[in-house]
Amino acid sequence: GSLIEQLTTEKYECMVCCEVVRIVAPVWSCQNCYHVFHLNCIKKWARSPASQAEDCNSGWRCPACQNASVQVPKTYTCFCGKVHNPEWNRNEIPHSCGELCGKKRQYLDCPHLCNILCHPGPCPSCPAFVTKTCECGQTSHSVRCGQSTKIHCSNVCGNTLNCGKHSCTQVCHAGKCSPCQLTVQQVCYCGSNFKQVLCGSKEEFSDGFGSFSCQNICGKKLNCGRHNCKQVCHPQPCQLCPRLPQVVYHCPCGQTPLSKLLELGCVERKICTDPIPSCGKTCGKPLSCGSNEFIHTCESLCHEGDCRPCSHTSNIYCRCGFKKKVIRTLGGFFIFLIAAITFMCDKRCNKKRSCGRHKCTEVCCVDTEHKCSLVCGRKLNCGLHRCEEPCHRGSCQTCWQTSFDELTCYCGESVIYPPVPCGTQPPECKKTCTRPHDCDHPVYHSCHSEEKCPPCTYLTQKWCMGKHEVTVVYWNMFLFFTVVSLTMVVYQSLILPFVELYSTDTEQLGTDEFQVQIQGVGDCSPCVTCCPSFQSCMMEPIYVLPQMKSTTLFFRIAAISIATKLTDLQLGDSVEISRLITKKEMKQARLQCDEECLALQRNRRLAEALEIDDNSDPFNIRSSGPKYSDLLKEDARKDIKFVSDIEKEMRMLVEAVNKGKHTKKSHCYPPMNRDHRRIIHELAQVYGIESVSYDNEPKRNVVITAVKGKSSCPSNTLTSVLDKEMQSRPAPPLLHYKQTDKSNGNSGLSKPLKEEPIIDYFDVQD
Repeated sequence: GSLIEQLTTEKYECMVCCEVVRIVAPVWSCQNCYHVFHLNCIKKWARSPASQAEDCNSGWRCPACQNASVQVPKTYTCFCGKVHNPEWNRNEIPHSCGELCGKKRQYLDCPHLCNILCHPGPCPSCPAFVTKTCECGQTSHSVRCGQSTKIHCSNVCGNTLNCGKHSCTQVCHAGKCSPCQLTVQQVCYCGSNFKQVLCGSKEEFSDGFGSFSCQNICGKKLNCGRHNCKQVCHPQPCQLCPRLPQVVYHCPCGQTPLSKLLELGCVERKICTDPIPSCGKTCGKPLSCGSNEFIHTCESLCHEGDCRPCSHTSNIYCRCGFKKKVIRTLGGFFIFLIAAITFMCDKRCNKKRSCGRHKCTEVCCVDTEHKCSLVCGRKLNCGLHRCEEPCHRGSCQTCWQTSFDELTCYCGESVIYPPVPCGTQPPECKKTCTRPHDCDHPVYHSCHSEEKCPPCTYLTQKWCMGKHEVTVVYWNMFLFFTVVSLTMVVYQSLILPFVELYSTDTEQLGTDEFQVQIQGVGDCSPCVTCCPSFQSCMMEPIYVLPQMKSTTLFFRIAAISIATKLTDLQLGDSVEISRLITKKEMKQARLQCDEECLALQRNRRLAEALEIDDNSDPFNIRSSGPKYSDLLKEDARKDIKFVSDIEKEMRMLVEAVNKGKHTKKSHCYPPMNRDHRRIIHELAQVYGIESVSYDNEPKRNVVITAVKGKSSCPSNTLTSVLDKEMQSRPAPPLLHYKQTDKSNGNSGLSKPLKEEPIIDYFDVQD
């Protein structure tokens, strides 16, 4: 009724396009939920990827009920499906054919078709009356067709139960009758045990010998009447006596037939109690003990009955296979198996566990994965809690704990609303800090989560020690200046250089905080004049660098300066240490003069006596070129190509640094032996180049550094000096004609080997 009213008044909307369904528009109705859609809308929806079912094989889904359909609607039909493209009639329901519906109703047991006009929505219930019987079938009643309620009477069911022997005692009920609940007594096959089972169950089955096996020894008398059955309780008749003469054909060990023993004079057996003749051989039956490597057999003579216990030993291994143990197998295979399972060595496993942090330490370990059972215990990213997961590799998961309280900044202006993950920092606030401060100056920094506020940056005035001069400094410098008693040496060697650095090199500091000239006791001239003695004034307290951020900056700059001086020292530069030690220490730390030092000192006194200038060169010694040592020349003759390459590289490095913008340039040689490194160090002294060796053998290498204005190329290279020395000496007779042997088929003289003399540096003596 609701669908008919909305379609007639054009108030029904299509779920796909959300537009009103007109009375003349082609539509399609879902047969599961009875929603009405535009035909074109449902076609587009059915072809879209969003409408496909999850298994991709069931077709497309209805937009309303998600019921899957295989076929896509193509034609416009009435609600009952009889008429295609029905015409609209003012007196009929829109989109209907005006004829009887005739569709089968939803109720499966209703044989009647729908008898109202073509309509949207489900068909109404059937109005016809039919006669139905109760559940037990004993009574009948007249009810509406399609009524889903079941009919029950007050009579006893009486139907036969599953056992086929008893009847149902319940009142008329729906469905099948319950299984029979009566119990019957059953006996085992051997007749020694009984049990109670439900009537009609599978356990009630009997084959005439019994109903079940009690798993005990049967014990019934065999057909011989003298022996009992030794089999487990069984359903079939017992077997023949295994000792009957017509059954036994061999001796007890089974190696010799009885017919052969009868020929040898043995007595023929008549009944089952007669002894079975023995062949006299070793039994040889396999025993229950032993292992896969070696099977133990009975060593007794051919006998009846069970074999004696084994007297051999067997090797068993621990479960990890590290140790072997020898045991006696007197107890049989079962005892041997127990010993093999329980035997373990005392070796502890040293392999890493799955976490990669701990060792296994398991005794006689056979594990392949070595999973770690310890708790991780490392701190999580929040820094407050620890990981409670089993010990693992890699990073721990994020902290799962969450706060449901608001997290605010100090002033409360910025808020992070819950849930707030554990370890979250307070939000950043751009408001001015509202914390109480030690001074009354204006606050210029923002709200922060740290307990201590930054130093005050308000400008104030500071008097010198003698109250003579006033210097404008920041308030934090005045407030946090610490008075320390320092000696003259410490002040000059440590404090003063860095005070100058703070006051002059402001670009390196990267801050405007220290652009003010910091004045100590020695900087104010009136303070010096008013003091009794400058030495005693220096013993008075002086102001040193500020604390907090200023102190941190001081140590950072000091470390940079020391590192720079160490670098210069490695490159061969000298470092001034006079400010760091006293005069007494300088005297004690002087080097002892050697022969070279004494010779230089004697030449210096002689030059002063003869009034010879150090820069003069009367004998043209310096202009004659560099002096190469004999050892260097000898090494160069052995490997002239290596020396030539080294000099070429040094010459290029010196020219590049002198012509370029940089003050220093370096070159790193590959690792080489000690002799080659010595050649580079000696040549570097000639070229004025700094040379340093790095790393350990066998990767020790040399790095050379050319400095602008200090390094220069000599007028004569080492290779040219060697060439001149060789030309000044008589050349060895290496230029000759080679006379060939005529027996080789060549006659006459061959051409000269070379037009110029060949100098073999390996044959030249120094």
